[in-house]
Amino acid sequence: MSVSSRRRHRRGSSSRRTQQERRSRTQASLLEATMECLVDLGWSGTSTTEVARRAGVSRGAQQHHYPTKMVLVAAALEHLLEAQRLAYETAFAVLPAERRNVSGALDLLWEVFRGRPAKALMELAVAARTDDELRPLCRDLNERILQVILETFEKLFPENTLPADFVPTMLRGLYAMFVGLSVQNALDDDAEGHQAAVLRQVKDVARLIVPEQGTPTRAPMPTTAPGPVTETGSETPRPEEAGPEPADADATETRTATRP
Repeated sequence: MSVSSRRRHRRGSSSRRTQQERRSRTQASLLEATMECLVDLGWSGTSTTEVARRAGVSRGAQQHHYPTKMVLVAAALEHLLEAQRLAYETAFAVLPAERRNVSGALDLLWEVFRGRPAKALMELAVAARTDDELRPLCRDLNERILQVILETFEKLFPENTLPADFVPTMLRGLYAMFVGLSVQNALDDDAEGHQAAVLRQVKDVARLIVPEQGTPTRAPMPTTAPGPVTETGSETPRPEEAGPEPADADATETRTATRP
């Protein structure tokens, strides 16, 4: 290859990288703007025109990457799910050692549910109930979120000894409860502290179900507790095992003295 050919090759490779970088930046801006529109304006108020305006790109650029609103929202949904998973795992990894437990995990999960990405997903799920075009896109949204939660749980607590068929149902119940709490939080921002109280109780129960990392399971208590140990190392007989109580010596002597 001649020197001029190598130069053209390098320039071509650099140009392609630059184009790909610009493409990735534009797509990321459009997906972030879609999330903001869903949170601020709802599904009905979200339009490709408004998304392009917020992203700072032309309508032509928006249509080039995502020709229709449904294509744009489908890509935004995938972006939101993956971004939340990565953000959660990263946040948990940098927690102090004493907080890297089930309580810390639940605190972070609650933060996720109160965040804007989660609100955007919630808006899509609610809107899909009455929108025939949106419903197929969101039909398996709950299951996909649950799968992310399950995968994250298994990564964060690999040593848990819970039955395999118990964990998915437990997490499904937790997810349903957090969805309900997040709806309440969106309306009142927990002004009375009720959601915080529920979260505290959930963490108390979770600590009983999911042991701390590296904590061995307690051995079952014996059905009959052993008696106290004497200095020789043998157990003192329990009262019910010690036989009949000896007769009082003074009473025996008195009965002997009075015999004819």
